Amino acid sequence: MQIIHTISELKALIASYKQDARTIAFVPTMGNLHEGHLQLVSMAKNKADIVICSIFVNPLQFGVGEDFDKYPKTLQADTARLQPLGCDIVFAPSVDEMYPADFSGAQEQTAQSQIVAQSQIIVPWISDILEGKSRPGHFTGVATIVGKLFNIVQPDTAVFGEKDYQQLIVIKRFVKDLCFPVNIQSHPIVREKNGLAMSSRNGYLTEQQKQQAALIYQQLKNIARKLIAGNTDYVQLEQTASETLNHHGFRTDYIKICHPDLSEPAISKTSRQLVILAAAYLGSTRLIDNLSVELKQ
Repeated sequence: MQIIHTISELKALIASYKQDARTIAFVPTMGNLHEGHLQLVSMAKNKADIVICSIFVNPLQFGVGEDFDKYPKTLQADTARLQPLGCDIVFAPSVDEMYPADFSGAQEQTAQSQIVAQSQIIVPWISDILEGKSRPGHFTGVATIVGKLFNIVQPDTAVFGEKDYQQLIVIKRFVKDLCFPVNIQSHPIVREKNGLAMSSRNGYLTEQQKQQAALIYQQLKNIARKLIAGNTDYVQLEQTASETLNHHGFRTDYIKICHPDLSEPAISKTSRQLVILAAAYLGSTRLIDNLSVELKQ
């Protein structure tokens, strides 16, 4: 397994792979890897000849007051976990490598404003609801870095986890709209034994909070059961689940029942496919989860 830090070195390797007609599967991450990430890499291994995993904490997707500065950077531990999986390349660039300050007046700019001043990928309306409503600019940061990585890595397939459901929809949309030649594959949410969706941010939780956090998934399953039983009062279902979480020490941002394409809310009562999405704070940690539901005919 090779660890590469520069775009030029990676591009040279990519060119050699393409010349040999070898297919590439790509798993972009921000590091601090857990079992969920590792399953993405294992899935990618079955999709192509070469597997590339990126580890890059992207400042452009963090808003003011979010946890960019304290987000765990664990490259050595991450590469040790990737080695046994047969990952071929770990691409771990610096912020300066991914966002070079090469435009006029950059020396007078702050690091964040240098990045903002560069070209970006904006995905309309999907980026402005749910997570995007609470975290303005977040999905522009996500789409921009993923698009940039796609152009560097030139993968045939890219694998993403379904825990970040809205992120997955944003990426699928710009890949389709901008004609990126990448096949997007998704992996189901990987959960702890108590149902808590695995996330790097779970490391911010105490052991007691990790047990408490499983209530989010329990509420999603409770809503799903009621939907399957024929309850179509979406607003009441959302409100009851939100109040339950708040009663148990959470600060709920949203619980929404949506169509799979994230039309908000799921106004049509005739849709057979739904997804329930939730975001809530436990202490200072923001947790997200989702559950897809197929209703009876």
